This record gives sequence, structure tokens and C-alpha cells, in this order.
Amino acid sequence: MHAHTAIYTDNTSEKEAFAKKLLSGAAPRELSFLNGGTGAYFSNSSLSKFLETEARYDLSGLDLEGRTLRSLSSGERKKALLKHLLDRKPDFLILDNLFDNLDPPSREALKEVLETQSGNILLIQFLSRPRDLLKCMKNKAFLSGDHIRDFPNYTADAGYIQSQRFTGSLPPAPEASPSLPEVLIDFRKVDLSYGETPILSQIEWKIEKGDFWELRGPNGSGKTSLITMIIGDNPKAYGQELYLFGNRKGSGESVWDIKAKIGYFTPALTDRFRGNHTAEAMLISGLMDSVGLYVRPTDQQRTLSRNWLALLGLQDQARTQFRNLSEGHQRLLMCARAMIKHPPVLILDEPTAGLDEGSAGLLISLVQKMAAESETAILFVSHRQEPGLKAPKVLELVPGKAGSKGVIHDFITP
Repeated sequence: MHAHTAIYTDNTSEKEAFAKKLLSGAAPRELSFLNGGTGAYFSNSSLSKFLETEARYDLSGLDLEGRTLRSLSSGERKKALLKHLLDRKPDFLILDNLFDNLDPPSREALKEVLETQSGNILLIQFLSRPRDLLKCMKNKAFLSGDHIRDFPNYTADAGYIQSQRFTGSLPPAPEASPSLPEVLIDFRKVDLSYGETPILSQIEWKIEKGDFWELRGPNGSGKTSLITMIIGDNPKAYGQELYLFGNRKGSGESVWDIKAKIGYFTPALTDRFRGNHTAEAMLISGLMDSVGLYVRPTDQQRTLSRNWLALLGLQDQARTQFRNLSEGHQRLLMCARAMIKHPPVLILDEPTAGLDEGSAGLLISLVQKMAAESETAILFVSHRQEPGLKAPKVLELVPGKAGSKGVIHDFITP
């Protein structure tokens, strides 16, 4: 068998285009040993296709032993897809950022599976974080655009890349903040279960004005369920002792009233966007709670947008199509879009997933600046311990038989 190969990527690498070359028998000279073999592609996009199939036909096409793909945690979904691909017995398997969105135990479990399988199948690993490298990898290269270089002895810096600091002040809110109570979000012994499966148990948690929280917990601990209870997408929130902006959930405030007070970003928003809007238009659309701009902006809105673009260092790309920006720049822009109104609460759900070290560090620098220079309460969710993230408060969900308990860690020094 030929040597397993790791291909390092950054946010300008054209991974899907390169994967198509490998799968179609058009591999470059360095990887010509793949030509003539059958391959399979493990990626978040391929997993999303199974989720879309399940949503449309009630069947995903994966063997889930009676469960639905949507009911599984991120780790369980990835294990199911990996099993499906391995059962097809391909000659080689392309792994695209396999460990994104996974907690450390889930990452280690998948690594063990792959190390075991490495004697039976050739592995091609795409990775943006050097710490994710599988031990069985012998060849190493870097993907520049859709071509590899420095094969087979590429070396990557496994350490944290210190990103530039943002200069200048955070642009101000476009209008005065609404009058709200000091406690914005208040969970009072909240329970949550799906059928007979308990998810959350007796959660007591308050988010106050200007707080900066990190939400931690393993896959399946209930982080997503907790977030959806806040943003109004989870009907299980009704009947609970949950107070949002001073009102008990279900007391008359509409979902849209709640969403208007929350800035929210998750990479899935970017992945689903297929429009033809410019970077400037996408940023302005955050003022209108639309993904994309469909009305003529005012001069004031354009000025605010230009100030944000200048802060991000993207002023020269204002007229660039959003879809043509690098993934790192797209994420920066979408985080700024969620923050542009200085909402009372900003939720960033796995914003660094799939980013290389430098781009992730730059995004973390932006989050730290937003926390330091605004009154917005920020909730940051990630499975990775991102260097540079210094949230003074942490809510950790600790799984148990009755559901996950919430453990609060306060790192504010007296």
C-alpha cells in the first residue's frame, strides 16, 4: 500500500475542487497512485446532504439502527458517516477536517478507529489544524489553490499563530440601546428532555448586560438545545422557568421580538448562502435581519458599513462578491454582521470550525475586541480550547443520567 498522505490547507485552499480531481482519477503526479482506484469523501458537506435527504424523505440512507440523523450528536453523526463509507470498501478515503465540531473524547475515539483502519485502506487527510494530524500519516503536502506543493515533506507549525490586533475603535451602535433589565437571560431550574431521553437537568444560569460567557460541554451534552431555547427555535422552552429580556417565555413576546434582540452566527449560515451580494451588502443586511440586501441602504448605513470594513481590514473588498471572499474573511464579516446593531445578546456558535490557526486567531481577536468595547453580552460556543479566548465566565454542561448539569466557572480575579 502507498503511504497515507496529509494535505494541510488554509482558508484559500480549494479543497472540494481538489477532492474532485482525486475522486475522478485526475490526481496530480505526486498522488498518481490514486488514479484507477475508487475513493470516498468524508466532509461536512457530504454529511449535510444526508441530513437534507432525511429532511425530505424521512430516511437519510445511513444505517442508524432506528434513530434519525438529526437526533444524533455531531460525534455520532460523523461515526455513522465514517462507517457508511468504510462499508463501501473504497481503495482510498479522503478525510476533510474530520475533527471539527467534536469534543476531545470524540476526536480521540475517531482517531482510534482510523488508526485501526489504516492497515486496510489508504487515507488522505485534509487538515487546517496541525494538532489534528493522524499518527499514521507519512507523506505531507500543502494545498495551494487546487494544487499541492512541498510533497512529501511539508512541515507545518503546530503552535498557535498569533494574529494581528485590530486597530481603531469598534464602530458604535446605529441607534440607542433599548431599555432592558440588567438580567437579560435567566434560566431557573430548567429541565429538557426528548421523549424519554433527558438532555438538561435543573439548569440555573443568568446572563447579564455586558457579560462574556463561553459555553462548554461534550457532544450531546445539550449545548445546541440550550441555545435554541434562547433564540426561540425550541418549543421545549415553553412552560419552563425561563425569562428572556424580562419576560417569561410564552408570556406574549413573539419569537421575532426575541430574535430582534439577539445577534447570532453559526458557520451553517455561511454554508447555505448562495446569493450574489457584495461584502458591503452582506454587512448592511445585518441591520435589516436579512441574509443579503434587498433594499437601497441609506447613507448612514453605508457609512457604518465602511467603518466596520475598515476595522476588519476589508475596505478594499467592499464590492467583492461575498462568495468570492476567503473563508476566513467570510467568517469575520458574518461575525461583524451579527454585531453591527450592538444587540443586547450576541451568540457565536462554533465560529472557528474549519478555520486554519491564523484565521481562527484573527476571529478570536475580533470577539475579544467586541467584548471589551461594547455593552453586548457575548456567548461563545466551541469544542476547541481556542488560544487567545479569554471569556471571564464559563458555563460547562456536565452529562449525567438525569441530563446535563450546569457548572459555572468564574475566572474574574478579585
